[in-house]
Amino acid sequence: MESGAGKHWTEEEVKALLSVWSEKNIRKQLHGTLRNKGIFIYIAKRLQELGVCRDWKQCRAKYKNLKYEYRTVKYAHNSGDVTKTMKFFHDLDAILRYEPVTQLAAEENGRCSATETQLNTSPTTDSKQ
Repeated sequence: MESGAGKHWTEEEVKALLSVWSEKNIRKQLHGTLRNKGIFIYIAKRLQELGVCRDWKQCRAKYKNLKYEYRTVKYAHNSGDVTKTMKFFHDLDAILRYEPVTQLAAEENGRCSATETQLNTSPTTDSKQ
């Protein structure tokens, strides 16, 4: 399968990316890392083993796009707009549900500090981890 920089990701390629992304060690590494080129090189190698020929930059771009689209749909749903959807929402929800999100909290002195919270946490979902 020929995949260049300008080629769209097929459904099978996205499913392969999601399967690698869903692995616990990958999720943990992606979560706290800002300089993540090495992780995406590893993901690209894993995808090659699954028959998907994408370089690390393409994997990183697709990861970021999927994550952005997921958060947009999730925000819309939380705001009451259930008309907004995306193809792999449920897969991404399973992957990203427990990922801490950094939120800015205003302090007394007017500066903002980063605090971590988790999306969709409840006593029942926490015990499943």
